[in-house]
Amino acid sequence: MTLVYQSTRDANNTTTASRAILQGLATDGGLFTPISYPQVELDFAKLKDASYQEVAKLILSAFLDDFTDQELDDCIAHAYDNKFDTPNIAPLIKLDGQYNLELFHGSTIAFKDMALSILPHLLTTAAKKHGLENKIVILTATSGDTGKAAMAGFADVPGTEIIVFYPKDGVSKVQELQMTTQTGDNTHVVAIEGNFDDAQTNVKQMFNNAVLRKKLAEHKLQFSSANSMNIGRLVPQIVYYVYAYAQLVKTDQIRAGEAVNFSVPTGNFGNILAAYYAKRIGLPVGKLICASNENNVLTDFFKTHIYDKKRCFKVTSSPSMDILVSSNLERLIFHLLGNNAEKTAELMTNLKKYGQYELTNFDSEMLALFAAEYATEVETAAEIKRVYETSNYIEDPHTAVASAVYQKYRTKTGDDTKTVVVSTASPYKFPVVAVEAVTGQTGLSDFEALAQLHNLTGVSIPAAVDGIETAEVRHKMIVAADQMQAAVEKDLGL
Repeated sequence: MTLVYQSTRDANNTTTASRAILQGLATDGGLFTPISYPQVELDFAKLKDASYQEVAKLILSAFLDDFTDQELDDCIAHAYDNKFDTPNIAPLIKLDGQYNLELFHGSTIAFKDMALSILPHLLTTAAKKHGLENKIVILTATSGDTGKAAMAGFADVPGTEIIVFYPKDGVSKVQELQMTTQTGDNTHVVAIEGNFDDAQTNVKQMFNNAVLRKKLAEHKLQFSSANSMNIGRLVPQIVYYVYAYAQLVKTDQIRAGEAVNFSVPTGNFGNILAAYYAKRIGLPVGKLICASNENNVLTDFFKTHIYDKKRCFKVTSSPSMDILVSSNLERLIFHLLGNNAEKTAELMTNLKKYGQYELTNFDSEMLALFAAEYATEVETAAEIKRVYETSNYIEDPHTAVASAVYQKYRTKTGDDTKTVVVSTASPYKFPVVAVEAVTGQTGLSDFEALAQLHNLTGVSIPAAVDGIETAEVRHKMIVAADQMQAAVEKDLGL
């Protein structure tokens, strides 16, 4: 039976995996979500020796079941190739008291590469499957990393355009230059005067704008999404949780069947949701530790069951987590409510109307799988230094948030279950933060810090950022948040 993907806000809005990927976001504002889970044989006696590509095939063929084997083989071969600087794709590093899953070995040195390397191939394959003649316009908001990874994946891909919005003062200098120097005739990058939530809200509104949708269709264009609202972005993230577990079995760190915790730096909730789906298909997960920075709306939600975005937005050293409206949490809410679309839609309306909602009559056993805490800016910097001093290893600030929260969780609970900290970015993306935390030096530019970081780690400066300060800035548009649609129409010549 083909897996059914349903909108979180309308029980009658159902589709297949390939059509959900093409559409990106449901027209009712909801997110396409599986309402049942595929049967997957997680035989770690075999998987411990499987390549990343082989694990990807196992997971993707289960969740994206209306793609043929040949289609998936082609997508996987194009995605997980030598654009990654290690054949392991996602190496697992043993540190003092934890394991770090390095998801930053792709071409933009952030975890978004893991899924955005394959999404363009899934999307263009799906378009071909369904005889789509429209050009696909990838419209996305980024808190720092999705934008660059999406553009790297979609640059000059035939039949596509990509438009990325980012908060002008809400990303690191390295992140900004990675986006604004992006090549490709079909790439468009726009800075907004506002924060990520402003960008994400306006992107969602454009997806749901029937008049704009009609205007696009008249020009043989249609929107799709590259962020984790698109199920084609989310499903490939399940792969690295299964792969990490297999590597623990392979190196005799655990026995097959033994539970493992994952501590995940969390903003838009897609990464940790992928871990939840891994659990639902049989991965032995103990706790999923939801790690937030000072924008701790998720921490409060898991503790009080009230989601309240009415708070001060903070710009932190971990900008990809500077989010107050966590889009993918909607999928978990849907599941917690027994896949009740009507109730989920009501809560999302309350969030938009009143800035908050309260979760009641939910599956408490499902929610108990999650633990949640946050790390302050001081705690994040201290954790970068602690890990360097104990393991001679430098974490980026997002990873350090997850690492610091894990330390808090372990101290509070005494839970000594082996734990994987999900390392979502290279410290070379945030060199000033990393170097200041380790050495105490202040006043460094990003590019002075890059050199210092190289001296501290002995790791070569990645190609993704080497020489970026001298690259041509090709994208210079800055608009007010309420002018985003006008910018889209201008870029597309509507």
